[in-house]
Amino acid sequence: MKLITIIIPVVNEAGHLAVKLQALQALRDHCQVLLVDGGSDDASATIAEPWVDQVLHSPRGRALQMNCGATAAQAEVLLFLHADTRLPDNAVGLILQAVAEGYSWGRFDVSFDSSQPVFRLIAFMMNWRSRLTGIATGDQALFMTRPAFQTVAGFPGIALMEDIAVSARLKKLGRPCCLTARVVTSARRWQQQGAVRTVLLMWWLRLRFFFGANPDDLAVRYYRR
Repeated sequence: MKLITIIIPVVNEAGHLAVKLQALQALRDHCQVLLVDGGSDDASATIAEPWVDQVLHSPRGRALQMNCGATAAQAEVLLFLHADTRLPDNAVGLILQAVAEGYSWGRFDVSFDSSQPVFRLIAFMMNWRSRLTGIATGDQALFMTRPAFQTVAGFPGIALMEDIAVSARLKKLGRPCCLTARVVTSARRWQQQGAVRTVLLMWWLRLRFFFGANPDDLAVRYYRR
């Protein structure tokens, strides 16, 4: 029986996917690894096949893809991992310890794969905002028990902010375990659009979401950046 199911939603990640999945191979004795393709136009699904336990196919949308992965999960603990995020070496042990201590969900601190000072500042702000609010982002590698996932009915099927929305639901079950071990996520999308510009955009989108804006409209603005 696998201890944790790692669920990775992807769309068109062929250029980076093999290296990211190779980094998970040492975990596969204890973890089931599922990749959920959201209709990629490239070879993402084919590239993934040797490196995962199963490639699943779902309608495009991170929430839909992660929920699809959860339905095929064999383990009682679910870890939702972005394709461009790398786990710390002791991730499995830390998650299992958190669950043993009574946490039903949690996340890691985040860092970026860039040495530029602006990314250290952004990571610091993300981690402390999450710790103060109890809200996690997908970049922080959300994990939860299967009962917690089922109790909140999974990720809401919205086009954007599904991580914020599910965190708000999970908070009703208890505070998250905020692990200080760091996942490392890619800075490439931030660098393409400019780090400061991206931060301001995300703040604006989250503010609009908080005040009830349609996530579909927010997604259009986010993905056209």
